[in-house]
Amino acid sequence: MKNWFNNNIVLIVLNGIVFIGGYFFLRLAYNLSDSTPFTQEIILIVLGTVATILITALLLNKQTSVELEKEQNVKFLELKTNTYQELINTIEKIIMEKNLTDKQLTQLTFHTHRLAIFASPEVLKEYHNFLNVFHTKITSDREISMDDADSLSQALAKLTIYIRADLIGELDMKSSLSSHEISQQIIKNSQ
Repeated sequence: MKNWFNNNIVLIVLNGIVFIGGYFFLRLAYNLSDSTPFTQEIILIVLGTVATILITALLLNKQTSVELEKEQNVKFLELKTNTYQELINTIEKIIMEKNLTDKQLTQLTFHTHRLAIFASPEVLKEYHNFLNVFHTKITSDREISMDDADSLSQALAKLTIYIRADLIGELDMKSSLSSHEISQQIIKNSQ
């Protein structure tokens, strides 16, 4: 029964019945109550009240479902943002320490699982590319040289472009800069 109300079908049908039934009832009531004019006015008030209640219920039902959907989207965006922020903080800590530990490698692996839940396919693909650069440059000697840090910074900048597109891509479309110009600026800032 709840699905019926969610789809508003029941309320629309009830409104139709009230209006169509009300029309025929009014015609009959007007003919029967010609001698008592107050009865006609009372019938109009009752039918108007019922129609108003049904229309209000229809509008409130739709408004509630829209608000719930909006709230879910906001919470999902917060979770996604927190996941991306935690990933970037972890990468920053790893690069700043200069020596790689097994614990840090495990943290990056767990971030892969977190990203699998929230991230867009493009972010997942670029994170894979980042991990390839990471493992190629660092895993063999487990030390982060300046050269390694530069390569990681470039790979992280590319990853950041996709994270930004996933989080606020619609806002970038409204910007005066193109997505290519924004990408180039992010890469320049990482150098």
